[in-house]
Amino acid sequence: MKPWNEYLKRLLRFSPMRIQKQVIVIFATLAISCQAFAVRPMVSPRYHRMHRIRRIPWNPAFKPSHESLLLQNQEIDRLNLPRIYDDRQLEKLKASGDLVPIVPGETLRIQASLEPSRRYCREWTLAFLQDISGAYYKEFHQQIQVNSAVRTVLVQKKLRRHNRNAAPEKGETASSHLAGLTVDLQRRGMNKTQVKWMEEYLRPLKEMGLVEPEEERRHWCFHIMVAGAYDEWRANRMVAEQLDVNKALSEITLVGLSDPGFQQ
Repeated sequence: MKPWNEYLKRLLRFSPMRIQKQVIVIFATLAISCQAFAVRPMVSPRYHRMHRIRRIPWNPAFKPSHESLLLQNQEIDRLNLPRIYDDRQLEKLKASGDLVPIVPGETLRIQASLEPSRRYCREWTLAFLQDISGAYYKEFHQQIQVNSAVRTVLVQKKLRRHNRNAAPEKGETASSHLAGLTVDLQRRGMNKTQVKWMEEYLRPLKEMGLVEPEEERRHWCFHIMVAGAYDEWRANRMVAEQLDVNKALSEITLVGLSDPGFQQ
């Protein structure tokens, strides 16, 4: 207390105005010190990253919806396909040829974590995979990756335990993976041009009722159900393309025969 008494005695020697200034300086110093050493809540850098991620605009061409799930299940019912319950039923469908293997190649790869027993799909779905992966590779010289294909009811039930956004394993909005006509193609890693290309490739097929696509944000993939009519449409398209080629060859031949220089 002694130093403070001496300080006050010295302070009283000055004029009231001087004292007032000194008091103001003391209180201002104390206020600044309190602010500097005040406890503040620390915000994790991860919070800022997550906050930025939430602000990323999400406006896909094919938004997941209740209506889309209904359409997918209507196609399964139209084709009278079973929802595969367990591995035993899955193996029977493989043995009968109702499900065919998805084989990786130059234009197509499979996610390493996808179990070999689930790298199967319907024959027309495989035809679609071959077509889209070939066209994508021709455009970008990169492979398309299959992240998921056929699933059983038991697998879907297990999936829903840690992913509440996953489609149910039963009912009118059940996952179409259960019938083997749906694949998930990886969207993560694609640039804007590649995503746009995928959307433009799928759009006319959707308009014709040949596919029912959804762009899933949680897993960054294209979820694509392929309708049973795809096989017939594909066969007709190949015939039409062959007719166009034959017509072109015929016209070239006729032009060549009518050319005097060619006849010589």
